[in-house]
Amino acid sequence: MWIAELSRRTDVPVATIKYYLREGLLPPGESVGATRSRYDDAHVRRLRLIRALAEAGGLSLARIRGVLAAVDEESREMHEVLGAAHSALLPDIIEATPDSLARVDKLLKEYDWQVDEESRDRALLASALDALEKVGYHLDDDLLETYATTAQQTAEAEVAHLPSGDRQHTVETTVLLTALGGPVLLALRRLAQQNASAHRYNAVRRNCP
Repeated sequence: MWIAELSRRTDVPVATIKYYLREGLLPPGESVGATRSRYDDAHVRRLRLIRALAEAGGLSLARIRGVLAAVDEESREMHEVLGAAHSALLPDIIEATPDSLARVDKLLKEYDWQVDEESRDRALLASALDALEKVGYHLDDDLLETYATTAQQTAEAEVAHLPSGDRQHTVETTVLLTALGGPVLLALRRLAQQNASAHRYNAVRRNCP
């Protein structure tokens, strides 16, 4: 397809596509002349990924570049690439107390999760526990384990639904789920909380529109 069709299919202006090409975020198309290039579905996926990370994910171009570098890393095993992509989505520095980090490590050991000890998600979880403690709420072990069990079930379902056969497509899909799937889980959690609260406190049922 020509760049005009690529623009139509992705709803990204031609000028923006050219900017991404100049910045190296989007790989060049197949040259068919001095001023023309052809693009394919891989460009469509990459453009949608860039826009999702920039607009919905709120990432800077520098951080997007880091995510794309992880996506394109072909010398690593798939598991390592996914971990690198996850890390690229997180802040460079995450502060957490030793007590919370130890609690997270204990949870990971109990669940026998294979997690890199340098994973920033480990620090992110510990930091979240610290934030709750600072406002006077201790997330007890029973509730934390409930969260962990739910997260494990969700992650296993997500990984099982990843496309197979196309390494880059698989990683891109994982990054999209990681960056943009959070609001889906959050909304479902809140809806489920409303339902649980209604049952516990005998609220009058109101049908959804």
